[in-house]
Amino acid sequence: MSVRERTPVSTAMDHDVLVVGAGPVGLMLATELRLAGARVVVVERRTEIDTAPKAGAFNTATAEAFERRGLLAAIRAAAGRRPLQAEGERPPFVGHFGGIQVPSGPVDEQAPGLRGRGPDWYVQVPQAEVEQVLGERAAQLGVEVRRGVEVRGFDEDEAGVTVHLPDGEDVRVPWLVGCDGGRSSVRRRAGFDFPGTDPQITIRHAVGTIQGAEHLGRGWQHTPTGVYVHGPGPGQVRTVEPDGPPADRETPVTAAEMEASLRRVSGADVRITALTFGARSTDHARQATTYRRGRVLLCGDAAHVHSPFSGQGLNLGIGDAVNLGWKLAATVQGWAPEGLLDTYTGERHPIGARVLDWTRAQVAVMRGDAHSRALRDVTADLLGTRDGATHYVQRISGLSQRYDLGNDHPLVGTAVPDLRLDDGTRLSDRTRTGRALLVDLAGDDRPAALTALAERYAGRLELVRGRAESVEADGLLVRPDGFVAWASAAGDRVGPGPEAALTRWLGKGTGPSDG
Repeated sequence: MSVRERTPVSTAMDHDVLVVGAGPVGLMLATELRLAGARVVVVERRTEIDTAPKAGAFNTATAEAFERRGLLAAIRAAAGRRPLQAEGERPPFVGHFGGIQVPSGPVDEQAPGLRGRGPDWYVQVPQAEVEQVLGERAAQLGVEVRRGVEVRGFDEDEAGVTVHLPDGEDVRVPWLVGCDGGRSSVRRRAGFDFPGTDPQITIRHAVGTIQGAEHLGRGWQHTPTGVYVHGPGPGQVRTVEPDGPPADRETPVTAAEMEASLRRVSGADVRITALTFGARSTDHARQATTYRRGRVLLCGDAAHVHSPFSGQGLNLGIGDAVNLGWKLAATVQGWAPEGLLDTYTGERHPIGARVLDWTRAQVAVMRGDAHSRALRDVTADLLGTRDGATHYVQRISGLSQRYDLGNDHPLVGTAVPDLRLDDGTRLSDRTRTGRALLVDLAGDDRPAALTALAERYAGRLELVRGRAESVEADGLLVRPDGFVAWASAAGDRVGPGPEAALTRWLGKGTGPSDG
């Protein structure tokens, strides 16, 4: 917290939420908050979008989150990339695990959660393009984004947070959210515990001019001294050396440093004569013990850091943002049921912990010692099987995520499929406004009762009626983040209705039914 003296500020709130960080996670959170009616300001220390190569793809769960808000087509168009469900043959591999390429052939696309949601499990789009589209959407919604502004500190009290900006400016808000990356100043200043495991490897990533590239293998290559990957684009190369973390992550990567690392790992006679991009990273894996302390919250890399293997960082952060956005907005507006905001940590922390272990396990199979080589061979055998490859896709696509919402129906706690209704529309067409959905798929004698329920939650809930194939349910309650909170089994006319779930997630509503 800041300790310097300042002129006392008014107790009036300038905004409902101040988000620190205008990367994809911060912008996604801001759009979710604004869509739900909260007043949001975003501050970002960078003056421009960072165009350096970072996350080059997002998974199916993230693509569906974008589609629910009508953003996916714009992101595709900005990047000139193919659609989520690509026609034609599958690519030979669906990804890698610690450099072990996972074949696409054995994947069971009819497995639970995967049917109708592939086969393009990752959408190839540069992160900068995602950030550009999200920034444009934030501007359309009226979100104030202030670039070139770095938070100097903040002071929290019971009523809110006073955020100190450059030139002596103070901004007073009820809530502060750190989306400011793995080295989050918000996390550090607010005193969040951030335990985890120390780094064991150094990862170098570069794009440049390589002489002797014909001596390098394509794709992921394991050697006794580490791992390297050449491609997919010309001049792209990455090395992984199990010799501990880099001595200095801040010093720019030079062509000589990258060349030396590549020669050590590959054993090939190569020269790197020029670099257009160079970066280092490592595999430290840490996670905040809670994502909320009082009126300060964390989202994305500010809440958890890990190695970049399997490209889970961007996806994990977008999942955090869509989970938090509607809950924080409901809290701001005063209709949130008791404990709603605390379900953010309760639901997202286990997902983050699984991703951290997923990346730690990949480091274990990338070392050059005999034990890791043996583990790599066993893992490769398992990933080549039908069950192994399918499980891998369920994990990296994000479609295996399920929140424990206290109901054993297979859909409850999962992201709702984008059902095609009998009127020709899709369910995602009804999710653009960010409201919850009460979906009647039965068409029986319940319309009057469901209409009355929807009226109690006017402004928070939309009633949708229609028929849909390939879904074993007569009714669904879909939260604003797209996750199913209640489902009625197909043909179940006497099972429990959605009232309890509505009260749990949307409060008591209004109207005569609430006394």
